[in-house]
Formats: sequence, C-alpha cells, structure tokens
Amino acid sequence: MKPMARLGVGIGWRPEIAEAVERLPGLDWVEVVAENICPGHLPASLLRLRERGVGVVPHGVSLGLGGADRPDAGRLAALGERAVALGAPLVTEHIAFVRTSSPELEAGHLLPVPRTRDALDVLCENVRIAQDSLPVPLALENIAALIPWPGEELTEGQFLTELVERTGVRLLIDVANLHTNRVNRGEDPAAVLDAIPLEALAYVHVAGGMERGGVWHDTHAHPVPPVVLDVLAQLRRRVDPPGVLLERDDDFPPEAELAAELARIRAVADTGAPGTGAARAGASGSGASGSGPAGSGPADGAGKRGGGVDSGPARVRVGLQQGALLSALVAGTPVPEGFDRQRVRVQSRALAAKRAGVVARLAPELPGILGGEEAYREAFLGYARRRPMTAGYRRDALNFAEHLLIRDLPTDPAARRRLTAWWRDRAGARPPRRAVRWARALVGRAA
Repeated sequence: MKPMARLGVGIGWRPEIAEAVERLPGLDWVEVVAENICPGHLPASLLRLRERGVGVVPHGVSLGLGGADRPDAGRLAALGERAVALGAPLVTEHIAFVRTSSPELEAGHLLPVPRTRDALDVLCENVRIAQDSLPVPLALENIAALIPWPGEELTEGQFLTELVERTGVRLLIDVANLHTNRVNRGEDPAAVLDAIPLEALAYVHVAGGMERGGVWHDTHAHPVPPVVLDVLAQLRRRVDPPGVLLERDDDFPPEAELAAELARIRAVADTGAPGTGAARAGASGSGASGSGPAGSGPADGAGKRGGGVDSGPARVRVGLQQGALLSALVAGTPVPEGFDRQRVRVQSRALAAKRAGVVARLAPELPGILGGEEAYREAFLGYARRRPMTAGYRRDALNFAEHLLIRDLPTDPAARRRLTAWWRDRAGARPPRRAVRWARALVGRAA
C-alpha cells in the first residue's frame, strides 16, 4: 500500500462556522459532508480555501456500504463528482448501514454492522464496487455504536484488518468513536489500535461527546474531552497519522474556542515519535482482548481486492437481520431476540430526536407555525412513532405536515392555514381532500 499523502491538521467545514474556519491559524485542510454541497455551486468559502492551498476532502454519510444491498450507482456517482469538483485526494465513508430495502426504511443515522462473516463478505463486495466506481481512493470510518449485535464472530480489530486485507481500502479511525465503544460496549481502544493495520491509516477524527445515564453520546456538539485526547495520544505513539481532523456539527463555540481546541489537537498530534513494531501487534487475530469476541483470521480463499466469495446468500441473511433491527428502532416492531431491549429503546428515542432536529433545520418554519420548539417536537415525535422515514429528511418534513393536516391539526385555524400554504408551496399540489384524509387516517390507525 502506497504511503498516504500528508494532510496535516484540519477541521470539519460547516456553513455555520465557514468564516471562522477561514480565519483559523495554520489550517492545513478541511473535510466537508459530501451530501451537503453541489459540485456546480460550491460555497464561496470552500473556493477561497482551495485558492489558498487548503485541501478539501468530501465525507459521505449516505452510501450505507455495510447494508445488505449493493451500493446505489447514483450515490456513488454523486460522491465521485464531488471529489472531482473539490480536487480531493480521496473520499471517505463509514462502515455502517443506514437503510433497508425490505422493509423499505431509512435510519437517518449510521448503524453498526454485525461483526460476522456474512456481514464482512457483504461489506467487502460493496467496498470493491465502490472502489471501482470512484475516481479517487476510498477510506472507511469506524463508527460509534450503542447497540452490540448478538452472536458476533470477530473482534473490531479482526474485522477491520480483514476488510483492509481483502479490499485494500484505507481506514479513517475516529478516536472519539473508540472511546464511545469503550463506554457503551466495553471495548478497549488500545486493543483495537494494536490489532488494526495502521499502515492503511488515511487520517483521524477527533470529536466531543457526553455521558448520560451510563451511555456515551457521540454528539459532536461538546468540547473534546481529555479522555478522547488520550486515545489520540495512544494512536500517536503507534503511528504518525497523515492527518488529524476536529469534527464539530452543532452548538458551535466562539471562534477563539475552536482555535484553542484545534491547537490542543495539534499539540498531541505533533508530540513524540511512534514506537517501533507497535502498529500491528495482535493483527493476526490472536485474541485482541477487550475488543469483542475472539474469532479466526482471514478466511481461506477470500483473497485481496477483486477476489471474494459469492455474497448472495449472505446478503439475504444480513438483510433479514438488519431489517428486523431497523424496524424495531423506527417502526415499533418487537426487538429481535438477543438484543438489549433497553439499549434498543435508548437508540430508538435518539433516532427520533435526531430526526426531529434535522427536519427542524431543513424546515425552520415548522416550529413557528406549530407554536414553538416544544410544541413542534411533541407533534413530530408523535408522528415519528407511527411513520418511519422512507425517503429522506426533506420528504419527511412534507409527510409530517401532511400527517398533521389529515388530522385537521394544528387546532388553531390560522396556524392550519399557514401549514397548508407551507405544504402546498413545497409539495406542488393541493392538500389531501377530506375523504382522502379520512382514508389515510384509518390506514394510519390500523398500522
């Protein structure tokens, strides 16, 4: 594997902090959420950064390469277009699933794949499809997981190692996610770092979070705590990462605080030299303790990129497993056997809350029409319990408004007229007639 080009220290570019990002001292590069930009209409701030020589890397969140279905060609093409438009040296995505096709559901969030042979076979084939479609190299990120899958066969280190060996994909290691999994799943970050092929490292994510009720929430809305910087230091003692990036997605602090946080991250990244021989300790799969259940090494005959096994039967099995879990999370069906029911309930509430927040950001008029943030959230969560998302957040906002109008809500006539006008402007159609509203309401109650 060729050495990764040096990126340096960077920050996640977000529109809310675009001007502050441009003023950050010594900024080497930025990462942008790929789905939030249009190749033909790049934000002026990103163009100015590029003119200054600041690198830009698109970071995808919607491919769902860990899902049972093969990657969508349109989504792959869109990610590649953004890489070309930004002159990016690589693109990144996640080891996660985000939707199921049977039943047709969207999570609106990154969900963990089971560390099983079936899931690994499916993931490897999906990664190879993506690699063949993208114009630049691909790196994949480990995610934070609240829910452990029952019956896992591999440790995190074994799973990531075999993924790299079979596909040649690079790794984006999120040290905040390693800490999250330590709290939520009892996994030792050091064991993971000892087990994975750090020569495949593309860059590192660092982010903040918070602990509530014994669960660590990877919020990206809090300062990076010392415990996460300590995991970064552990990684730095093993390898000199090509790049380190601060992620912040919400509750943005003043510019000076961002600069200070970036300086602390740079200080850790610049400290010391990696030790010798530490990068692959335990990579053979011989019991990376604290990282999950033990398992065997790479499957015989799995091969490097381009090889592999027929994943058709595995796709069916993985699809059934993921469909059952996602249905429990977003559609209120029974929790599949073997899962921690309390954790599933916590994850379900978190998904609904995130869904409400994203819809409010995309459609900021809705809380005002409905009488404020609290009234909006109560109405949306009631809707979300009955109506899982199937087609993305923008469609979800329209479906939510339609859901209310079918029920002659809100009760205030003036607010209902405003919601009707809002819905009509965006849906391009008349609101449902009363007979249709009754029929849909009956279907909703039956469901």
